Amino acid sequence: MIGTYAKNVSFPEAFRSTSVWGYPEGMSIVDTVPEEYRDLIHPHWLKYPPVNPMWHYLLGIIFLLLGILSTCGNCIVLYIFMTKKSLRTPANMFVINLAFADLMMMVSQYPMYIYCCFIGGYWPLGAHGCEFHAFSAAITGDTALLTLVAIGYDRYCVIVKAFDGGHMTSLKAFFIIIFCWTYATCLTIWPLFGWNRFIPEGILTSCSFDYLSQDWHHRSFGLMVFSCCFCIPFTAITFFYSQIVLAIRRHEKALRAQAKKMNVESLRSNADMSKQSQEVRVAKVAVANVGLWLITWVPYAYVVMTGMFGNTETLTPLVSGLPGLILKTASCYNPVMFAISHPKFRLALQESMPWFCIHEPKGDDVASSKTESEAK
Repeated sequence: MIGTYAKNVSFPEAFRSTSVWGYPEGMSIVDTVPEEYRDLIHPHWLKYPPVNPMWHYLLGIIFLLLGILSTCGNCIVLYIFMTKKSLRTPANMFVINLAFADLMMMVSQYPMYIYCCFIGGYWPLGAHGCEFHAFSAAITGDTALLTLVAIGYDRYCVIVKAFDGGHMTSLKAFFIIIFCWTYATCLTIWPLFGWNRFIPEGILTSCSFDYLSQDWHHRSFGLMVFSCCFCIPFTAITFFYSQIVLAIRRHEKALRAQAKKMNVESLRSNADMSKQSQEVRVAKVAVANVGLWLITWVPYAYVVMTGMFGNTETLTPLVSGLPGLILKTASCYNPVMFAISHPKFRLALQESMPWFCIHEPKGDDVASSKTESEAK
């Protein structure tokens, strides 16, 4: 059936000849791809019919809105942090790097993806365009992920190891950021040199590495990516944030026990109460960080491992394509989680852009010590 429609009648003509919202019966998803691009498509997709056009237009509209949100959010974060001298601390260098990586993710991914959605749902930019799309997604996504780990490490040092001399300096933060970009580059560059390859995936509007080929040459790269881009960061980020929550709980328990011995209701002054509020906020954000991390990364990790070692019959175009798209939405919520939840950032945003109606109480920021502000 492959090529039947493309050789006898063009895809647009075949589509227009139908009286229903869809494709002619018996078409394959590859029949929607121009002849010169079919060598890029993995044989796994030959047995599936085209995705309903509704999905392409719906996803195109959704990612158009997300692209606008991501651009505005990350540009605001970069503008506020770069223009407010009080925010340019070593700890906040990680937030700046996160916003920059997310912005690069949006610039390199969203325009091409949206374009593919609105032209009918196929990859029209050839092998080199596919390689650029997949490589840029991998390097910016992995850098953002590693920056989340670095933020967790910084908060762990400030809250859990506060008395062990683990103070973050600008030089140390700079080298950690360089390490994040270098680590991501070393992990993602190999398909450009023959270890695995970058090909269209899922509904054929985006590209990724080949996790469907069953030979060891492709599987070994997939295992390396799974280990270094999922297992190691997941272990690190879970350890850091779990230790933060446990440290806060131990601190609270010790204060309550001491207050009970002294027959007082609380050992906290007003400043301490404000500090407690900051610590509780840190704990809540920590739990939310891990939760969102799992929501965005676990589905795609499942798809990759299923493609390499599981039942590939379950990987339909939508099942395999949507998790990869969910990963790209991280560039939208990261600014909210790591910047807008920052008390000093909210105050700076309130001063620079009052129309956002932030209304952050200044007292909270004044009462917060340097330790809490760095932790945030």
